[in-house]
Order: sequence, then C-alpha cells, then structure tokens
Amino acid sequence: MTYIPELRALVGTRPLILPGAAVIVVDDDHRVLLLGRADTGGWGLPGGFTEPGESLEETARREVAEETGLELGELTLMNVFSGPEQYFQYPNGDQVFNVTTVYTATALHWSFRLDPLEATRAELFSVDSLPSDLIDPEVPIMEHYSRMVKNSR
Repeated sequence: MTYIPELRALVGTRPLILPGAAVIVVDDDHRVLLLGRADTGGWGLPGGFTEPGESLEETARREVAEETGLELGELTLMNVFSGPEQYFQYPNGDQVFNVTTVYTATALHWSFRLDPLEATRAELFSVDSLPSDLIDPEVPIMEHYSRMVKNSR
C-alpha cells in the first residue's frame, strides 16, 4: 500500500492537503504535452503526489516516467499553485487541496509508453488551442503558462 491509500484508509474521502509536482513538457514547436486521464476522462499534465522522503523534483521526474515513459532534461521551476482553485474531487469521492509545484522541461526522447491506469492518450497542444476539458486544477496552471509564453513572444 502506498502513502495516499494509507491516508485514505484513515480519513476516508475528506479533503487532504497534498503536495505534488506537475511538468509542462514542451516539444521543439513549443507544444505542451497533455494526458487523457484514466481516472477522470479530462486532460491533465503529467504529475502526481509526493511520496514520503521524496523531493519535488524527484516527484516530477518519477511521475512523468511512470505515466508516459519519457525521460526529462533539465527541470525549470515555473510556479507553485495552491488555494481554492486547486481543490479537486475525484470521481470516487476523494477530495484534495493540491499544492502543486510546476516545472517546465523538454523530453530527451518522444517515445511514449503510457500507463493505462494513469492515461488513456497523450497529445501535444499549442497553448492557443488547449482542450476545453482540462481538469479544473490544471486551468490556472495552463492560463499562467499561456500568459508567460505570450509575453515572451
């Protein structure tokens, strides 16, 4: 049993405040990798919750590797997201307030090996044409990233 299921066994579906990391993986054309999430059906960034003793950078690399099979180059800290916009209720009723450290990175290769328990599909999107069904906590993250990209043009 991993950390989150152990906590859930104690507290049920009540809201937990959970630290984690997500990565905005970009290709040479500045498109962003999004995953069709197996648990919610919506689109999201690769990422997840931190395990005890793990750094946020380790979380970011582990989650991307587990979910996509991609190995990342250098991680660049983009921002930390928290607060009411990071609340999420999973289809099974579990509630979380995410504290998400978001990095940007490029992949060292683009050969996907998706974990079907995590993601049903992976696609690259322009920041100007993101899917409308991003999961709620990803919306402020992608809005922030989109502003950064547009301001750098």
